Amino acid sequence: MKAVAEPSYRQRVGYQAGLLGGFATLAATLLVAGNMITKEPIAEQQRRELLNSLEKVIPTEIHDNDLLADPITVQWQGVGEVIVYRAKYEGLVTAVAYRVTGKGYAGPIHCIMGIDASGRVLGVRVLAHTETPGLGDKIEVQRDPWILSFNGLSWGNPPPDQWAVKKDGGGFDQFTGATITARAVVDAVAEGLAYFEAEKSVLLASYAAVQSQLVVE
Repeated sequence: MKAVAEPSYRQRVGYQAGLLGGFATLAATLLVAGNMITKEPIAEQQRRELLNSLEKVIPTEIHDNDLLADPITVQWQGVGEVIVYRAKYEGLVTAVAYRVTGKGYAGPIHCIMGIDASGRVLGVRVLAHTETPGLGDKIEVQRDPWILSFNGLSWGNPPPDQWAVKKDGGGFDQFTGATITARAVVDAVAEGLAYFEAEKSVLLASYAAVQSQLVVE
């Protein structure tokens, strides 16, 4: 039996280029369609995760608003733009929450902290880190209650010079074999409190007042 000869047009460069282009277009179309289908579910999942983190550091009983409803963006010297989420009760700002970052042993440690209107820490939670499992991961509340030791503290309680791990002469415990990790979180929380003290007039102001101050600055 004779083999069927391949049509000559299939050997042409134009045909092969067109075929390749067609497959590329199809692949791109499928990627765009997939992105459109998954974009909203992914955004909603991220929203839920953020809200869950905020609810861990701001008690529900001190606000009657949606914590994600009207965040403000502020400039933090040395950090850049920071999104501040504000808890309100009957229109008054009762607490704020924002991300802080410390330099850990294996990379940055991203946390979120809540502070009430008087400057006291309501809660701190680690959002992401790459510290050593079994050592540095004790900063996670699921692994160790250490991070709860910040609750109720403020920039003046303890005094600023005590916002350090005990190895550095401060008042906070560190982990055996993971001092750098604990130090990074303590430093990050301290910086977050210092920022609050310096900018609380903006952080606690009404939305209109905040916009006015940001424009002036």
